[in-house]
Amino acid sequence: MYAQLDVENLTKIRRLDFGQILFDENLKIVEVNSFVASHANMNVDLCQGLPIRQVFPTLNIDRLATLVAHLVRSGSSCLVDGVDGDPLWPDLFQESGDVQLGRQLSLLSQIERRESPTHYTLILLHRDDLDPVYEQSLEKQALANQRMLQSEKLAAIGQLAAGVAHEINNPLGFVFSNLKTLGEYVRDMIRIVDEVDSANDLEMVKELKRRLDYEYIRSDVGSLLLESEDGIDRVKTIITALKDFSHIGEEEFRAADLHRGLDTTLSVVNNELKYKANVLKEYGDLPEVECIASQINQVAMNLLVNAAHAIDGFGKITIRTGHENGWAWFEVQDSGKGIEAGVLNRIFEPFFTTKPVGKGTGLGLALSYNIVQKHHGRIEVESQIGVGTSFRVWLPVSQPAAITERRA
Repeated sequence: MYAQLDVENLTKIRRLDFGQILFDENLKIVEVNSFVASHANMNVDLCQGLPIRQVFPTLNIDRLATLVAHLVRSGSSCLVDGVDGDPLWPDLFQESGDVQLGRQLSLLSQIERRESPTHYTLILLHRDDLDPVYEQSLEKQALANQRMLQSEKLAAIGQLAAGVAHEINNPLGFVFSNLKTLGEYVRDMIRIVDEVDSANDLEMVKELKRRLDYEYIRSDVGSLLLESEDGIDRVKTIITALKDFSHIGEEEFRAADLHRGLDTTLSVVNNELKYKANVLKEYGDLPEVECIASQINQVAMNLLVNAAHAIDGFGKITIRTGHENGWAWFEVQDSGKGIEAGVLNRIFEPFFTTKPVGKGTGLGLALSYNIVQKHHGRIEVESQIGVGTSFRVWLPVSQPAAITERRA
């Protein structure tokens, strides 16, 4: 049974000039207004109790479910601006055929009443219908958010550059040392060759070889060359990992291998992890996932670096992957100090951090959450004080827009 709305509120909902859907936790319709009902060519009363997916098949139901999960976890309403990504209901305001999709706004809120089940209300409206002052404030907020996230990217690049410089410096250091030793060996070998040309007898050459320790030089040259080759290979591996990690210029959704992305990210942030934890990989079977690989690598990097920072002393970081029902996931679990339950619902807020002053910007998880939302995915968090924290990122194997195009 659905809770009955009083006549006054029912009348108000049905007369609104923008779209509104009232639904329950099972994503079944409690009430809609006439604007939305007319879009489905249905009477408002006939919509009650039906699944949203059945009545409004073009509404992005998977993304709506993700937003509801975030709302339940954070307790905060969600505002979805079409400027930042795909609108929640692409064709709702397209009767004229020339309406810009990016001008749709969606507001999801939770309604709780005593002795009644929890309901959610989804309001959909068009930016042209907004008060100009309010629209300007939204645009300023969007610009501020964009600058904030860009600053986090720059901070991450700085952190990344320092770690990569350290990783490259180590192998280059011993390659340089080996080259200096090889240079000395070459000079000694030239002296021996020159002695052969000028010596009166063989004993003089043998004596010079003994003084220069020719037998040791001969055995050590091979080792020095192998060590130097190994060092250059390590530098090459790091540079290749950086290239794979960044995917420079890639801003389109493409099928990508998440395991390869995780491995290259591990190589890039190795300097952050190797002094803090042993890294265990428990990979499952994964299909290729439609995503912007560089952005998902950024999410993985943020989670891995956070995991390292959460560990006091030396601990363990475990990376797991898997997939089910059209969704792929990867998980980063640490053996750190854990996050208090009272602040779990704030960890995705910009500038919120549990780290000491001067460590971190408080934007890494906000950026990660923004990226995962853009991919129509979700992030789940579990934490226990003194045991550790795990972040699981869920991504659709195929993006909803791509599914629609293939079905068309």
